[in-house]
Amino acid sequence: MAPSSVTVTSRFHESVTRNALRSYFAEFISTFFYVFLVVGSGMSSRKLMPDASLNPTSLVVVAIASAFALSCVLYIAWDISGGHVNPAVTFAMAVGGHVSVPTALFYWAAQLIASVMACLVLRVIVVGMHVPTYTIAEEMTGFGASVLEGLLTFVLVYTVYAARDPRRGPLTSIGTLAIGLMAGACVLAAGPFSGGSMNPACAFGSAAIAGSFRNQAVYWVGPLIGATVAGLLYDNVLFRSYPADSTRGEGIGV
Repeated sequence: MAPSSVTVTSRFHESVTRNALRSYFAEFISTFFYVFLVVGSGMSSRKLMPDASLNPTSLVVVAIASAFALSCVLYIAWDISGGHVNPAVTFAMAVGGHVSVPTALFYWAAQLIASVMACLVLRVIVVGMHVPTYTIAEEMTGFGASVLEGLLTFVLVYTVYAARDPRRGPLTSIGTLAIGLMAGACVLAAGPFSGGSMNPACAFGSAAIAGSFRNQAVYWVGPLIGATVAGLLYDNVLFRSYPADSTRGEGIGV
């Protein structure tokens, strides 16, 4: 068997170990919680404020929910799966060599399925309300919205890389809180323009249940590019790459 084939086979086997399966399950649970809370907060604001699109309070509600939810789900999943909770983060980690491609694909599957399930639960239990989807403001073009989402994801993922850097010591609740607060700030900055998704899974789940994939590419292309640039910049330009912690190998964290 050729060396390349052996490497591919080895990487696939590492992606289906017991610890790897635990990490996928952790990603599923964390992404489910995150999407349920973020999309649910949007539905709650619409319930309390029928014309939520013109009420700035609804933006604050979603931003706070995003900050709190992301901080908490990262804290509970960090030592198991690395706490990606976002296909853009996983993509950046795969490009940077922190996780293998098979592992990244399994992460994506867990995240996307969890998002769809969370939105489906909301659709079933909240009778008479539609699951809100991410939309682009009239003042924005598709390209502009994609660039905006990419910039926001760059900021978020750069914060993630800084928080997980072992040179800063072990991750504490302050690290996950910093990531969550950055997510909330991004929602406040871009919510009225592009929705402030920064998470392809969240956008995909709500679109799948709502049955409308209009402008869905905006919430994939921009975030994936922004996350990748952030990861490569942090690892290779501003800071030297560091070896992966042996306690956080592929499939059990990053």
